[in-house]
Amino acid sequence: MAASMAAAAGGLRRAIRRSPLWGGPSRRPLSSEPPPAQATAVRDAFLSFFRDRHGHRLVPSASVRPRGDPSLLFVNAGMNQFKPIFLGTVNPRSEMAGFRRVANSQKCVRAGGRHNDLEDVGRDLSHHTFFEMLGNWAFGGEYFKEEACSMAWELLTQVYGIPKDRLWVSYFGGDPKAGLDPDLESRDIWLNLGVHASHVLSFGPQENFWEMGDTGPCGPCTEIHYDLAGRVGAPQLVELWNLVFIQHNRETDGSLQPLPQRHVDTGMGLERLVAVLQGTTSTYDTDLFSPLLKAIHQGCGAPPYLGQVGAADKSRTDMAYRVVADHIRTLSVCIADGVYPGMSGAPLVLRRILRRAVRFSTEVLRAPPGFLGSLVPVVVEILGDTYPELQKHSAQIASLVSEEEAAFLASLQRGRRIIDQTLRCLGPSELFPAEVAWSLSLSGNLGLPLDLVELMLEEKGVQLDSAGLARLAQEEAKLRSRQAEPVQKQGLQLNVHALGELQRRGVPPTDDSPKYNYSLRPSGGYEFNPCEAQVLQLYLEDGTAVASVGKGQHCGLLLDKTNFYAEQGGQASDRGYLVRVGQEDVLFPVARAQICGGFILHEAVAPEGLKVGDQVQLHVDEAWRLGCMEKHTATHLLNWALRQALGPGTEQRGSHLNPERLRFDVATQAPLTPEQLQAVEGTVQEAVGQDEAVYMEEVALAHTAHVPGLRSLDEVYPDPVRVVSVGVPVARALDPASQAALQTSVELCCGTHLLRTGAVGDLVIIGERQLTKGTVRLLAVTGEQAQQAREVGQSLAQEVEAATERLSRGSQDVVEAHRLSKDMGRLIDAVDTAVMPQWQRRELQAALKVLQRRANTALRKLELGQAAQKTQELLQRHSEGPLIVDTVAAESLSVLVKVVRQLCERAPCTSVLLLSPQPQGHVLCACQVAQSAMPAFTAEAWALAVCSHMGGKAWGSQVVAQGTGTTADLEAALSTARTYALDQL
Repeated sequence: MAASMAAAAGGLRRAIRRSPLWGGPSRRPLSSEPPPAQATAVRDAFLSFFRDRHGHRLVPSASVRPRGDPSLLFVNAGMNQFKPIFLGTVNPRSEMAGFRRVANSQKCVRAGGRHNDLEDVGRDLSHHTFFEMLGNWAFGGEYFKEEACSMAWELLTQVYGIPKDRLWVSYFGGDPKAGLDPDLESRDIWLNLGVHASHVLSFGPQENFWEMGDTGPCGPCTEIHYDLAGRVGAPQLVELWNLVFIQHNRETDGSLQPLPQRHVDTGMGLERLVAVLQGTTSTYDTDLFSPLLKAIHQGCGAPPYLGQVGAADKSRTDMAYRVVADHIRTLSVCIADGVYPGMSGAPLVLRRILRRAVRFSTEVLRAPPGFLGSLVPVVVEILGDTYPELQKHSAQIASLVSEEEAAFLASLQRGRRIIDQTLRCLGPSELFPAEVAWSLSLSGNLGLPLDLVELMLEEKGVQLDSAGLARLAQEEAKLRSRQAEPVQKQGLQLNVHALGELQRRGVPPTDDSPKYNYSLRPSGGYEFNPCEAQVLQLYLEDGTAVASVGKGQHCGLLLDKTNFYAEQGGQASDRGYLVRVGQEDVLFPVARAQICGGFILHEAVAPEGLKVGDQVQLHVDEAWRLGCMEKHTATHLLNWALRQALGPGTEQRGSHLNPERLRFDVATQAPLTPEQLQAVEGTVQEAVGQDEAVYMEEVALAHTAHVPGLRSLDEVYPDPVRVVSVGVPVARALDPASQAALQTSVELCCGTHLLRTGAVGDLVIIGERQLTKGTVRLLAVTGEQAQQAREVGQSLAQEVEAATERLSRGSQDVVEAHRLSKDMGRLIDAVDTAVMPQWQRRELQAALKVLQRRANTALRKLELGQAAQKTQELLQRHSEGPLIVDTVAAESLSVLVKVVRQLCERAPCTSVLLLSPQPQGHVLCACQVAQSAMPAFTAEAWALAVCSHMGGKAWGSQVVAQGTGTTADLEAALSTARTYALDQL
């Protein structure tokens, strides 16, 4: 062990001596040691230390795309991949279940979500969206505090050679509110390791208690800090390494419970460590970034990078250097890991990062088009040896970045014109309209990130309507949550080589005509016939063709024929199972079927071995298939009904369906009115109620070319093509002389459908939103779900009716009026989020808007009347003078403010502060200062003095302010108010 330890330290020192100097204005010499280590040597020394000296297993970095963790946009810490161990959900038969002590260098992205450094990048010398986290872990009590601290101290001081007197440590000082004692064990460990007592600091939970999230494993942490000042003046500490001792679990109720097993989770940012070892205060001055900064300078001809920040960086050139260098690293790593710029979730954040980089490179650095893509090879050169996926996908990354850059530059140019045009219409002090900013943003039409819109306005000295923007964002979030659909991961695919091999061998396309072999029983139920087939080829998960698969393998099966519907035409794939002929008691679950070049690949898990040539029998999941059939026939009826309601020119823009719900995109110049939505549902219900026959037949494509009213999409159809007609036989529907296709639903479609419309049961449109200008997306449910949606709508309609009646009766009681106003707000939220008919939602929303306005008006009148009464009482109690400080009973802060205002109107030379006691010791505060007493005496300062005395907060202006607090001694608070006012007066 000692020999390997010495070898690791010696290797690092040799790397230090070979490493060239890289100058910069922010450079600080670490000590009189040899030249600084290259980042690669620093990373290797960390991993070698834990592997060779302390027996840790080295595990590769996980992808920055979280594995099955919807709580994360990106992997943002080294511990993310080990969450199943911390949570106790790890598969006991998995490799991870055997982990005891491991170490690695993890790719991390902190942009979007809880940990978000995006807006800080470029403004200082240390923030990044992508960084590498060096970490070591001990699971299940393999080791704990003493060993973890000792290892960290040994590595930093002996291997890296950091002077001990430049290291400080902090530990958890306890949290009485949570019942947590100080972590004196960690404190004593550091003292025993030789850390000077003055360098051991105690902090509270915000600094030294680590939590995974709002719930989950957590525990105290101890941090190692580095002193940048180097014993010159006051210490300048930066966090270097965080050692977390996971021993608690944060429950959903906020309480802490001990974990059955304890773990150690440590993390140290490579970039910051390298900066320390290379003697600089800026991570951008290290060899992780210097090649990028050099390439940026050479590629765009901007002035050289000087490392300036803030006011010193007047042209923001250095900030732009840092933004571009950081963001191209993030883009390269994310795209290499399969996260691409897009319109939601992590892809949306990545698109914001890319477009932020484009703007700084083009507008500040004056870079030529395509510049960002040219930096990808530099990133690959720096990081590719450690993360080979960057080398593998280098060309794809550069191409994708360049395509996105070109698209954004076009949008940016148009966005500037819209902003300039809007500004010309604004007054000198008007806020920039939130609606315009939203239309420019990623949630609107042009895809300009809101932070860039705000920055563009800031440069012009214009303030954005932030409150309006927040309201629009909230509305959009609610809408998206209603319309969100589960994202299905991409399954096995036949690539071009596999398809070419099949064609070379003369393998015919899969015969999937048996998928239409189903019939109606006399009882009204459906009978789905099984299908016998032969295994022609097997594929592993990586696409490799094999002759056989073993037990437990996830594989793809190519058969000569199938009764499974492969996902296409907007219909979800079938699922089900297959059995080997003669061995029907062993089921091979089939998760999905996908079509590739005419071949249908079935994804299955093999409970036993399976080989090419085996005879199998396929069975579809009948409930799943029937759900898809219902939704698909309902989609055709919806398409027909929309044409009836909106006109024959109405065009479908796309659709998708599964057994749960259907989505339909339609081209329309304006959102549908409630009346139109209701009419569409009525047309569908009529066809369903008539239980019309659904006819399906394959015909020559040429026969469908000139049929009036026939619906088809802009896509390539097979020949012959399948025609689906509701209520009219296909031959008659296709007869141009019959005009039948103008009077019912007739479409080209390869999907599976009901044989009669009655099984749809009902259809309810539960959501509607505009995708782009001229395209509306509708969400709908059928059958029992539709009935439930109608029941919810009816129930909410009755609540709105009851609220209307309550409001009509009126009230002389402020408390009751407040209650009614709150009930209105609750009802509005319920209507906004419920699964209910969209036409009814729109009607109720309009009605509630009027009711809320009436309720607020009535409340204001009552509050004004109550305020007038209390004002009169106070004036009777107080003789004329410069000051009124008193208590008064008030149901709300709104009433209290009105009393204060009326007092000051009646006595304009008097400054007034009123307190109103509330239940559980809470106190409301409102005040107004007479004009003659200002500016020396302000309402905001007065309220703050009083509310601070009560442990609360205050806000307002120089004239009027309000606040809240908690106290059992109102007289003391009143005394504080009088004393403060008299001092000012």
